[in-house]
Amino acid sequence: MGRYIWIRLLKSLLSIAIVVSIVVVLVYKLVPTSKVFEGDEAFRKLKANAKVLYTYNRLETLGYCDYLTSGEMLAAELGEKAHSLKPSDEEYQRVLQVFRDRGYTIEELTYNDKLQGTHVAYRFYNSFELIGHFFAKLFQVDTPNAIQDPNWPEGLQRGYRFEKDHNGIYALTCAGCKHKYQLYFDKHFPFIHQNFIHIYFGESYPSQQGVNTLEVIGSSQGKKVKIEQTFPSGQVLKSPINQHSRKYKFTRDHLDEKKYGDDPYADTTNMQEAPSMIFTSYRIGLLSILFAYLFAIPMGIWMAKRKGKLIDKIGIIYINFILALPSLALIFFFKVIGYRFNLPDKFPQLGFHDIRSYILPVMLLAIMSTPGLMMWLRRYMVDQETSDYVKFARAKGLSNREIYNRHIFKNAVIPIVNGIPGSIILAISGAVITESMFAVPGMGKMLPDAIKAANNNMVITLSFIFTALSILSVFLGDLLMTVVDPRISLTVKEGLE
Repeated sequence: MGRYIWIRLLKSLLSIAIVVSIVVVLVYKLVPTSKVFEGDEAFRKLKANAKVLYTYNRLETLGYCDYLTSGEMLAAELGEKAHSLKPSDEEYQRVLQVFRDRGYTIEELTYNDKLQGTHVAYRFYNSFELIGHFFAKLFQVDTPNAIQDPNWPEGLQRGYRFEKDHNGIYALTCAGCKHKYQLYFDKHFPFIHQNFIHIYFGESYPSQQGVNTLEVIGSSQGKKVKIEQTFPSGQVLKSPINQHSRKYKFTRDHLDEKKYGDDPYADTTNMQEAPSMIFTSYRIGLLSILFAYLFAIPMGIWMAKRKGKLIDKIGIIYINFILALPSLALIFFFKVIGYRFNLPDKFPQLGFHDIRSYILPVMLLAIMSTPGLMMWLRRYMVDQETSDYVKFARAKGLSNREIYNRHIFKNAVIPIVNGIPGSIILAISGAVITESMFAVPGMGKMLPDAIKAANNNMVITLSFIFTALSILSVFLGDLLMTVVDPRISLTVKEGLE
């Protein structure tokens, strides 16, 4: 069994890598680069040669191409003597030809400004290079040599040390790493946090520019929360700053020095009152799954036990009605019912901390999940009734209740159990229509919004997450079946090959 699990995990990782590689190629090769800049306000304001330079610089940052200005080309080939060269010089033109031979496209800046007559070079990556660059930067390790600053503070020794944080709790800190706190503890799940290794998918663009895509998904939302805390300088302030997020800051101002003294780790994020998008979707999804199973499983059992009777007919009508009713019509119906009971039809009306904000989205998702669970459980149980072991149990004199509870239900629930991990894990991905209609700030509408905005890195990030969760859920579902029914084996036994 252990060998099977390791092989299955390796196959899962390979599947994830293949799917994400395909997404990377599709995103970078099929989405027009002009669409990437549609939501960039800075791009719209620029003109002439400055706009050309911004375009290629941004495309390089996003991973489309390798880009060089004429100064960078000359410096790479000629060193210091490149500063005196002009575009009309023979040596200048020779350098341009060198880069043409290397596969670069040379473009002359023609607009009438101080850059007129100079050149830029760019080379768009092929599919294999795009995939290679993506996986090369995927895992980033923070080390004491990560920060290379000519103004590194004298006397600050690079390395790790244990010291008390602002909460008075010991944490592993680092001098020279990007992050000050490498290992720390707090009251937020999963309670133990690390900054040694980061998964990096790139920065979000054009929305929330400069922010790591995982930070966009996982960071808290809403109003800032101020708490009283002690800063390294000894100053006690009521501040929203999350000191555990401290990163190295190359240029500090007087406010930084007032809070942190000589400590250069002054780049921080703020604490906010609302949970992250991923946690919001997961909370709603998990509650909806709980209510769906609590309703659907007893109903499915009841319908199977009373096949053809009134409760069974009512259940079948309910299943057909929910399956046939369009999702938007069901959402509108729920909004009308919610209005009658004074429930908000938009999540932000009452916010994250009011239970009434969750009632309509949770109940809607729960009800939409019940028909399939009820139908399949009823079908499995009815199918089991004609099995030989059921006839044998009846011949032994077991009551219908004992047969259903101890035998039929146990066998019929196995396929349902297989889907439980998937339902729980994939709740993290949210529900597109439901979250959009109720204005829930969750994960559900992130992928459509990212595709619409040509936010390539966000599309790749979400594709990676959803693919990994889907494959993991199938794997865990298979393992859970073996727990529920030990007779099930996921490996081929000797002598049966």
